[in-house]
Amino acid sequence: MKSTEIQDKALNNREFCNSLTEFSRFHTREVMVGDVGIGGNNPIRLQSMTTTDTMDTIATVGQSIRLVEAGCEIVRITAPSMNEAKNLRNIKDELLKRGVNVPLVADIHFTPNAAEIAAEIVEKVRVNPGNYADKKKFEIREYNDKEYDAELDRIREKFSPLVKICKERGTAMRIGTNHGSLSDRIMNRFGDTPLGMVESAFEFLRICEDLSYRDIVLSMKASNPKVMIEAYRLLMHKMIETDRNYPVHIGVTEAGDGEDGRIKSSIGIGSLLEDGIGDTVRVSLTEEPEEEIPVARILVDRYDGRAGHDPIKAIDSIIVDPFTFERRHSLEVFGIGGDQVPRVVIDLSDEDIVDPIQLKLLGYTLDPGTEDWTLTDTATDIIFLGDKELGFDLPDSLRRIYNAKYWVDNFGDKKHEMSFPLFNAKEFLEMDQRSETLNFISAGIHDMTDELLTALKNESTAVLILETTNEHGMAEQRRVFYDLMEKRIETPVIIKRSYTGLSDDELRVYAATDIGALLIDGLGSGVWITQPKAPILKLNGIAFNILQATRTRIFKTDYIACPSCGRTLFDLVEVTNMIRNRTNHLKGLKISVMGCIVNGPGEMADADYGYVGSGPGKITLYRGKEVVERSVKSEDALNKMISLIKSDGNWVEPAD
Repeated sequence: MKSTEIQDKALNNREFCNSLTEFSRFHTREVMVGDVGIGGNNPIRLQSMTTTDTMDTIATVGQSIRLVEAGCEIVRITAPSMNEAKNLRNIKDELLKRGVNVPLVADIHFTPNAAEIAAEIVEKVRVNPGNYADKKKFEIREYNDKEYDAELDRIREKFSPLVKICKERGTAMRIGTNHGSLSDRIMNRFGDTPLGMVESAFEFLRICEDLSYRDIVLSMKASNPKVMIEAYRLLMHKMIETDRNYPVHIGVTEAGDGEDGRIKSSIGIGSLLEDGIGDTVRVSLTEEPEEEIPVARILVDRYDGRAGHDPIKAIDSIIVDPFTFERRHSLEVFGIGGDQVPRVVIDLSDEDIVDPIQLKLLGYTLDPGTEDWTLTDTATDIIFLGDKELGFDLPDSLRRIYNAKYWVDNFGDKKHEMSFPLFNAKEFLEMDQRSETLNFISAGIHDMTDELLTALKNESTAVLILETTNEHGMAEQRRVFYDLMEKRIETPVIIKRSYTGLSDDELRVYAATDIGALLIDGLGSGVWITQPKAPILKLNGIAFNILQATRTRIFKTDYIACPSCGRTLFDLVEVTNMIRNRTNHLKGLKISVMGCIVNGPGEMADADYGYVGSGPGKITLYRGKEVVERSVKSEDALNKMISLIKSDGNWVEPAD
């Protein structure tokens, strides 16, 4: 069967969660990792991974304790060879000596012997099915059914001993697929796709089941949140279709650091948690591992009381394909919607803006000599001014929204200006005067009456500002999108979310989850985030970073930077910052920074260029997943990568 036929068969039924509108966690079997239960009726567990050399027992123990103190419930430690696997016993003994009984997970990629040793020491073993029994040759070939079955027999022979040890010892296992390290046979039959990721895990899962071993957790990690979400949805779909219910561990791999890493992780993890998918979580940041735990805690704590939210009308037919990205078709209304990138709205109605220099926070700089405005790539598209007027001229391109009555009284008779009214649903239906160009309508799900929907369908100048107060607000807003699509109403929609009293990290995580989960499904022509007293620079930055992470509006270089671990061959934080300082002006390029190659050169397939540790003081440079130069001295590697970018015609000189 060809991969396209398999894909078509998978799409016949699009079920992947309990409900698109009523929050409930997908109920799985329970898997015990030591004394910690995953799945079943257990809470969502928090995990992380040490970054120390596994042979350094004291350093690894110390970092493990810091993780536990931060709230980590399961600690993963790399075991790249038999020596590291054996040393896990010393690490475990030292932890117990210090009164710490945290479950340990051995992270295995290429060494079955190491996995078999580790399985007798620790509570869980993670295997990557693309690496465990495969040495990739990156050959392009057709596998006939006989050849494919022979490959599976070879894997069964190499993998079965580990399964038997785990079964005898009561050791749990995570079968963790990574987008960047799919086997040659998977790549040739399914391609570098979410479906290929799922099938990669199922090859190993079937072997476990044949041996009556089911203490298994599954994961589908990728650095691209779109790919990651689609893969997990396909995994859940296939489990439902085949009456399986294994717990799943969720995370975005190589998310990066700072706000970028937090937003990218929140979009991937939060989108799944919204639909009740996920039993353990790891936020992978290129920072100290204990910094990951507070972010993961913010993510999972939102769902403790989510069940019992205000009811939302059920979605009976899944019309938005959950497995393939396709942007909702909408009209283009004065540069909003259609094929235009999503727009960013910022509320200035409560801001004390008295000088043009203050607009620099929104990406606009005025030259006092020429009185010309210059714009950055993160210049806000639209500002809401409520009932006030600024005391200076604004850039011609900056759209201004006013409350409807204020607009009628002050701008209603003026044409061809950048000032437009914001109606509520009642005002839009009842007020006689509207803009001939662009009208904004603020509404929530309870405003979506037949009268308003008819008016929207017949109005070519309308843009809907979609709001929600439901605790399960993403699902409620998704319900409105479904209503519009079912009725073939093509009004552009700006997703608005309003928060109060959140910390910086909470604001990033909540907004990225709530808005990103919709954008990742092609829903939304703009974003509007509000929080009283939050700096407008912060709100603008979060909005643009959500668009960047969902790849709906690219405005800067994207860094795919792995979290450090015991395999890492250089200081990832230092090197990532060094590369960022030289290349962060290259708008739209994706650069991968990897401490080693365990996740596979396939991770470079989602990047334009790769900088990968290949030995002490040595770097391998990639173009896509193609090796360009091996064993480059680390002190020369960045300059050589820049030369490569220049030779490809992708370099521009940074602005002064």
